[in-house]
Amino acid sequence: MKIGYLGAGTWGFCLASLLASKGHQVVLWSKDRDFVQLLTKKREHPKLPGYKVEDGVVFTSDLGEALTEIDFLVESVTSMGIRPVFEKIAALGAPPCPIIITSKGIEQNSCLLLPEVVVDIFGLESKKLVGCLSGPSHAEEVIAKLPTSIVCSAHEPQLMTRIHELFSTPFFRIYPNGDMNGVAFGGAMKNIIAIASGISDGLGFGDNTKAALMTRGLHEIRKLAVTKGAKSETLTGLAGLGDLCVTCLSKLSRNYKFGHLIAEGLTPEAAKEKVGMVVEGTYTCVSALQLAEQAQIAVPITQAVYSILYDHLDPREAVKNLLQRAIKEEHL
Repeated sequence: MKIGYLGAGTWGFCLASLLASKGHQVVLWSKDRDFVQLLTKKREHPKLPGYKVEDGVVFTSDLGEALTEIDFLVESVTSMGIRPVFEKIAALGAPPCPIIITSKGIEQNSCLLLPEVVVDIFGLESKKLVGCLSGPSHAEEVIAKLPTSIVCSAHEPQLMTRIHELFSTPFFRIYPNGDMNGVAFGGAMKNIIAIASGISDGLGFGDNTKAALMTRGLHEIRKLAVTKGAKSETLTGLAGLGDLCVTCLSKLSRNYKFGHLIAEGLTPEAAKEKVGMVVEGTYTCVSALQLAEQAQIAVPITQAVYSILYDHLDPREAVKNLLQRAIKEEHL
C-alpha cells in the first residue's frame, strides 16, 4: 500500500520506517524543507543516530505529494500543529482514506481530543475513517526492535482491525481497544504527570514520592477522562497506566527530562531548548486544566504543574501546597 505520513520527528521517522519494513511505500512529510533534504541525503534522523530508514520511505516538504493516491494517512505532528496541518489538507481536498492519529494531546480552548479535532475539521461523516495509536512507546526502543506493546482504536471495528494489521510486527504488538476517547485521553494526560515526576526527582525526592504522584495522577486522568465519555477501565491498561509508567520512569521521556530541568532552576523556555524536542505536556497542561474547570473536577497535580510553568510558582512551594491538601478517603 501507499501511505502518506505527516511529521518527521523521531516517532514519525520510526513508524514510517516500520511501515516500509512491511513492504509499504511511505511518503514522509515535513514542512521543513532543509530537514527533508537532510533526511533524504543521510537516510538517518539526527535524534536516532545509527538507524537508517528503510528504502521504502521517501521524504517530501510538499503536502500535496504526501496525499497523492494514498491508502492510509498517518499523523505524527504535534497537538498544537494538528489543526493547522489538517486545515491545509482540507483545503487541498481530504483523501478518502483512513486517518490514523499517533500524536497525544488535548486541543486548547476547544478541549477536543486530537481524533476529535480531525472530525471537527472534516465533518461527522469522517468519524468512521479516523483511528489512533497510543501506548508506552519510545521511538528509540521501537526503531531498535525492542519488544513493545501499544493500543490501536477506532470507532469502526473494521478500521481497528485494519490498523492492527497495518502496524503489527513480531516485536511491535498492537492490542485493539474500541474505547477511542479513553485510548486518546490516557496518552494526552500522562505527559503532565511525567513533568511532575521529573520535577520531583529533580528536587531530590524519592521513589515513594514518585509512586504517589503517578498513582494520584492516574486518579486525575481517570476522573477527567469520564467527562469525554471514556471508560475508566481503559486507563488501567496500556494506553493509560502503561504509558504513564514509561513516561514517568524513563530517562528517554522528554516530558520527564523537561520537569527535571525545571527543578534544576531552568526556565520553561530554557528547559524546552535543552530538551531539543516538543514537550507535549506543556501544551496539554493548559487544555486539561480548562477541561477540569469546565467539569468542576479537582486536578491538583495538573494545577501544580500549570502554576509552576505559567504562574512562576516555585516547585518546592507547589509540593508544599500538595502536601497540605485535605486528605479524603481513597476511592478508585
